[in-house]
Amino acid sequence: LVITSGMASGIDASAHIGALEADQLTIAVCGTGLDRIYPAKHKSLAHQISTQGALVSEFSIGTSPIANNFPRRNRIISGLSLGTLVVEASIKSGTMITAKLAADQGKEVFAIPSSIHNPLSQGCHQLIKQGAKLVENIEDIIDELYLDLEVPLSGNNTPIYTKDVDNTPSVLLKCLSYEAMNIDEMVEKSGLSPQIIVQELLILELANRVTKVGGSGYLLTK
Repeated sequence: LVITSGMASGIDASAHIGALEADQLTIAVCGTGLDRIYPAKHKSLAHQISTQGALVSEFSIGTSPIANNFPRRNRIISGLSLGTLVVEASIKSGTMITAKLAADQGKEVFAIPSSIHNPLSQGCHQLIKQGAKLVENIEDIIDELYLDLEVPLSGNNTPIYTKDVDNTPSVLLKCLSYEAMNIDEMVEKSGLSPQIIVQELLILELANRVTKVGGSGYLLTK
C-alpha cells in the first residue's frame, strides 16, 4: 500500500508521516523543481520520503512554487493512485480539483463526512452527494479497491499487499481485447483473483498497455 500526496501542510503532511511511521512507502508529488522543497519547513520530511519512497515532479530543476503549478501537479497525484481520499475540503479548493481529476481518470473517489457547520467538510459532503464513497474506516477503502492486505507481523518495509503471480501481466494481456472488459469478466476468463487483477491492471495502465473506460472497464491501448 503506497500513500501518494502533495507534501503540503496539514492533511498532506499527515498522510506522508503516517506512512513513514508505519514503515510503508509514500510518494510526494511536488509543485516545484526537486531542488526546491515547498513548504521549506518540510525539508526533513522530504528527506525521509526520499529514503522511504519517492519525490516526483514534472517541473525542471529551479522551478519556484508558483500557484498555478499546484493544481497542475494534482493530476499526477490522482493518476498514480488507485483511489483518492478526501479528508477535508472547502467547496473551492485544490483538493476538490484533485477529486475531479480522479473521477475524470476513472479512479475511485472517497470522502470522510463531518459536521455540517464545518466549512472544510462542505467539499466532502458535495462529493458524497455526487457519488463518492463515504468512508468511516480503512475497510471501506480496501473493500472498494479489492485490495488483498495482510497485517504486518513487525515494523519493516515488507509490502502489505500480496503479489505472487510473476507472469500475471502477460496472462491479463491475453485475456484483454480492444473491447472493454470489467474485472468480473477478467476473473472468469483468467482464473486470477480480483486482488491480483487490480494490482496488475495498475501496472499495465501506467505502462500504457491498457486503458480504463467508464467506471470499471479496461481495454487494450490502441
